[in-house]
Amino acid sequence: MSSISLGVAALVAIDSFSANIIQSVKDQSRALMGGDVSFNSATPIPPRVDSLFDSLARHGVSFARVTTFPSMAVVPRTSGTRFAQVRGVTDNYPFYGDIVTEPAGRWPLLHQGANAIVDPALLTSLDAKVGDTLRLGFGTFTIVASIRDVPGAAGIAEMLGPRIFIPARYVAETQLLVFGSTAERAVLAKLPKGVDPDKFVKPFKKRVEDQQVRVRTVTQTEMATADAIEDLSNFIGIVGLVALLLGGTGVASGVRAFVARKIDTVAVLRCLGASSGQVLAIYVAQAAAMGLVGAAAGAALGVAVQFLLPRVLTDFLPIDVRVALVPSAVLTGLAVGGWIALIFALRPLLALRNVSPLQTLRRDTDAEVLRMRWTDAPRIIVNAAMILSVIAIALERARTIRQAIGMSGATGVAILALAASAGFLSWAARKGLRTRWPYVIRQGVANLYRPGNQTRAVTLALGFGAFLVSTLYLVQSNILRRFTVAASESRGNVVFFDVQQDQQAGLDSLVRRRGYDVVQVAPVVTMRIFAINGKRVSDMSPVARGQRGRASWALRREFRSTYRDKPASSETIVSGKWFGEQALKAASDTGEISLEDEIAKELNVRLGDVITWNVQGVEIPTRITSLRTVVWTRFEPNFFVVFAPPVLKGAPTQFVLLAQVKDPTGVALLQRAVVNRFPNVSSIDLTAIKRTVDRIVGKVSLAIRFMALFSLAVAIPVLFSAVSATRRERVREGVLLKTLGATRGQIARILLAEYSLLGLLGGLTGMLLSLAGGWAVVRYIFKTAFVPPIAPVAGIAAVVVGLTLLIGLLAGRDVFKETPIAALRDV
Repeated sequence: MSSISLGVAALVAIDSFSANIIQSVKDQSRALMGGDVSFNSATPIPPRVDSLFDSLARHGVSFARVTTFPSMAVVPRTSGTRFAQVRGVTDNYPFYGDIVTEPAGRWPLLHQGANAIVDPALLTSLDAKVGDTLRLGFGTFTIVASIRDVPGAAGIAEMLGPRIFIPARYVAETQLLVFGSTAERAVLAKLPKGVDPDKFVKPFKKRVEDQQVRVRTVTQTEMATADAIEDLSNFIGIVGLVALLLGGTGVASGVRAFVARKIDTVAVLRCLGASSGQVLAIYVAQAAAMGLVGAAAGAALGVAVQFLLPRVLTDFLPIDVRVALVPSAVLTGLAVGGWIALIFALRPLLALRNVSPLQTLRRDTDAEVLRMRWTDAPRIIVNAAMILSVIAIALERARTIRQAIGMSGATGVAILALAASAGFLSWAARKGLRTRWPYVIRQGVANLYRPGNQTRAVTLALGFGAFLVSTLYLVQSNILRRFTVAASESRGNVVFFDVQQDQQAGLDSLVRRRGYDVVQVAPVVTMRIFAINGKRVSDMSPVARGQRGRASWALRREFRSTYRDKPASSETIVSGKWFGEQALKAASDTGEISLEDEIAKELNVRLGDVITWNVQGVEIPTRITSLRTVVWTRFEPNFFVVFAPPVLKGAPTQFVLLAQVKDPTGVALLQRAVVNRFPNVSSIDLTAIKRTVDRIVGKVSLAIRFMALFSLAVAIPVLFSAVSATRRERVREGVLLKTLGATRGQIARILLAEYSLLGLLGGLTGMLLSLAGGWAVVRYIFKTAFVPPIAPVAGIAAVVVGLTLLIGLLAGRDVFKETPIAALRDV
């Protein structure tokens, strides 16, 4: 029952922890957001919306403002520079939750002058300390504390850009929020007690969103977070579910071995007057009890794992998770585990009905006694119940019927493929056996099709284990490959952005004078969609992301577009043609654009459609002439929309500059020189970002490897059960061979021959299934190209073969120890 226990442990731990997270989100949702309602915009809040806020303030609604923008942080004392995320906040931020500082209680000092409170990571990287002067753009601040805890912030966030909090009234002094600068404005609202946030925003939500301001309530935050957690737990729970089904296979094999040992006992009970139904009831009760014990042990292990998960995942969670026992998850685990154990045990137990009282007087083989007809009605009912159970559990785990059917179908296909391969091996062994082969080889091959053979059970256990482990490895390697390949193909390692038109030439010259290459200069023009095919965005009814129609996020977002005369190295044209010579020479009434393929799907547009853009109040009509894919993971400037150069001639433009600096110490010196001459220009060391991404991916990889090892751990007891299912047959066979003069070495070589073939079949079938499963997951879930790493997968198959040989020989110790005289006494 150990395999059932591990499967139940996975389900209980995942379900309990996800329930803890969802409850914590509900408890901390206001602190997570900082208010009851948030209004967000990538541009300054429009006057009409500000007027609405003034009106609401007169009715008891309080407002706090947060402006978030990037900047290079400079500590003059140490000459250190670091890219950071600056947040200018008003003195009433946040409305909910507490910001904990070091030294403690320093948050109120933030608004008592030009002060700053920073992430500890910033102090470490700049060799700074509390009391140092910090320069942001043209503004100067005093560091009065570091941050220990901020509501709604995940620990992993500060790896990408340390946070710096400054008073909102000093943001203007930095002079960093000029035209085209990257910034996010948020206005947080605190409602009077008892006011429902969703009902509060309903009268004016559409008017505000028409002004390109996003409205979000605390209820929506709860739902979005809960849905994301549920999706993640269901995805991971699939591994637990498959492990549970694999455990069920182990139960079936184990019960079959148990039944084989109890044939004589059942025959005696029948002689004493017990009916076949009574005998079956006795052993079904035992199997149910064993299943509940295994499920209970798994539930206890799952609860223990649940209490350990927050320590492992703390960097990825934006909330403090309060771990508590979840009775519903434990009861569900007990019920599902107990039922799976019972339904899988019932199938071999049905064979006990065939044991007659005459079995006490004769010695049929176990296989002959336990054989059932395919047309046996109870067997058909149990098989149907097993299939329906798998579908029902899949429906409970999946979000849609389609996903449930897909998961059940995939499981069924894997089982059928493994069963078919086992049948093929038995057939091939029977047809391909040659008398000229050495005896030990012939006997080992013959064992694959003899009465009571374990070919199907062992192949199923091995194949499923290899399938799970290999699939997880394939998915992991392909996901990591996206980042590794993209980083290695990126031409530069330092990017400068928010470069104004009058600074571009000077920055380019500064970089080149220091001996470094400028590999790309990309102009950036901010804009919004005004109309599509003549219909204004304000008159459209957008849909949620992923639904049929035009997605709201794509219609209302601010686009940062570029123009160039040829595709970038990270782009591939998939439909249409790049700009023609005429489009590159002069602008026409309707300019040409190239659209990224996925954003075209979200906007529900195709080649030839006309999109009118609002570029700083000027309407520019354009026609889609090509669609292209973009390697977004390349550390280079990439864009949803690329214009033919003449179309945006004269538009207000900023620049992004990508440079190649091979000397690690030269990066810091160059950043310092740039920030001294151009304080508003921000830069990112992409090498440092890559290291950060590698650390994050490393943690994700650790979780995936754990899941793979967990699957292997489940497969091992299943394999033991499958091997031990024919223990009596194997002991009898070994005793007979010993009686005929076989040595221990010959018997061992017979076992090696048999288990080598079983291991090869299980490993090879599992590897082939994993290639198909890995391709489907990578292609349709992660939507990326699938590149199979054949050597590592073949290595996993080799490990499976070795594991099979080891378990087979360990299980065969009884054959070596049993003497002919001891075995003949039982005949």
